[in-house]
Amino acid sequence: MKYVKTLAIMAALAATPAAFAAGSMDGMDMKGMDMKPSAETKQAPHPVAAEVKKIDAKAGKVTLKHGPIENLGMSAMTMAFPVKDRASLKDFKEGDAVTAVFDTVDGKPTVVDMQRK
Repeated sequence: MKYVKTLAIMAALAATPAAFAAGSMDGMDMKGMDMKPSAETKQAPHPVAAEVKKIDAKAGKVTLKHGPIENLGMSAMTMAFPVKDRASLKDFKEGDAVTAVFDTVDGKPTVVDMQRK
């Protein structure tokens, strides 16, 4: 029984530093620290198969039924996206099969290039 108690105390003492390390970082001075993600973690944008469901040229948006967008961490879905080049929307119509390249522009997932298949 003494061995079980000793083992329990040793395990608790061993876990103590990890508990302190996992604490909140509120109030810590982070000035001067490079908080940007490393270049290796960002995936490069690549073309994704999609279907044009709706075009709103006035708002500069296109609704696409698209496959997974890996560089943005998005699963397949149907969603409206702003388009980087609004003028390019005149080249497409609802129902077109396209490949679209997505990236983050001004903090929003955006279609940066779109080509008809």
